[in-house]
Amino acid sequence: MPKSLHKDICDKLRFSKLYEKYAQSMSTILYYKYGDLLNPSDKVQDAFIKLWENCAKVAPEAAKSYLYTVANNMMLNEVKHQKIVFKHQEVKPKDYTNETPEFMLRKKEFLKRYETALSALKEEERVAFLLSKVDGKTHKEIAELLNITKKVAEHRIYAALNKLKDQLEELN
Repeated sequence: MPKSLHKDICDKLRFSKLYEKYAQSMSTILYYKYGDLLNPSDKVQDAFIKLWENCAKVAPEAAKSYLYTVANNMMLNEVKHQKIVFKHQEVKPKDYTNETPEFMLRKKEFLKRYETALSALKEEERVAFLLSKVDGKTHKEIAELLNITKKVAEHRIYAALNKLKDQLEELN
């Protein structure tokens, strides 16, 4: 490939535009897929660093795909690492609270059922649902973030909501 094709990504101004365009949505998607404990924002930063280091090797039209793939792989590696870490340490819960024991138990049970129901969703449904309900993104914005049509985004969100309602009577 001619060098001129890669000029766009190695240019600092264009690279910063890429960052402005994709960094936040990548962070959000990784957060919804993997949670906050694994520092999705850091992985996004690292993905951009890797892109900058390899800017001459990545075609401009492949930059978005490259970034998402690198960031997702970094998160998967972190998941593997954390599984090992968690095996070797015990998390101690705090031993005080202002809430009644009954409320805490009901809250804990609901959150466990909610997390179980969320994790049982298909990944694409969970991501679309959380982008909509937690982040307040419109169906059109979700479609653009996930490279799908607006109809597909709507379908995923409503499918997720219906599945959650089936499992959690509190949502009806």
